[in-house]
Amino acid sequence: MNVTVIGSANAASPEERALRDLYMAHGPALYTYVLRMLSGDTHRAEDVVQETLLRCWNTRNLVDDEGMAVRPWMFRVARNLVIDAHRTRMARPLEINGETWLDEWSAEVDDIERMLSSVVVQQALDALTPAHRDVLRATFFADHTTRQAAEALNIPQGTVKSRVYYALRVLKSALEERGVR
Repeated sequence: MNVTVIGSANAASPEERALRDLYMAHGPALYTYVLRMLSGDTHRAEDVVQETLLRCWNTRNLVDDEGMAVRPWMFRVARNLVIDAHRTRMARPLEINGETWLDEWSAEVDDIERMLSSVVVQQALDALTPAHRDVLRATFFADHTTRQAAEALNIPQGTVKSRVYYALRVLKSALEERGVR
């Protein structure tokens, strides 16, 4: 375990020296304890030991005085940190291959919705007259201009425009009847 000890031996404040002494006395045993709880995950173990020492620093619980046993307190803090991290991970959905099962399920739901939407749109298109269906296919689905659609359908360009207008109105009404807003 690589740990940078705060300050040099000569320039350190009394609190920094107390923290260093605390680490020297209890750090290796605490690290081994945490490492065992984390099934050998060295990075997380180092984080837990560092957080434990930080909490000692913040509570000014750096020395064994007045009968206060720092070591059991540190081990309890480290244990609680490991348990809290575990609970946090378990509260999230399990990750599988970099994606969560929720993302995969959501993608399946999107596919089903897309399929159902296409069925509804097809039914609405079937409600149109053949002339309106043809003009929508020639413009929207074939991605042609009104001029190109007029040439393909062999009808005037103005007729294409008016049929598209009325076809869209009827299509909108047919979709609304099927619950699409």
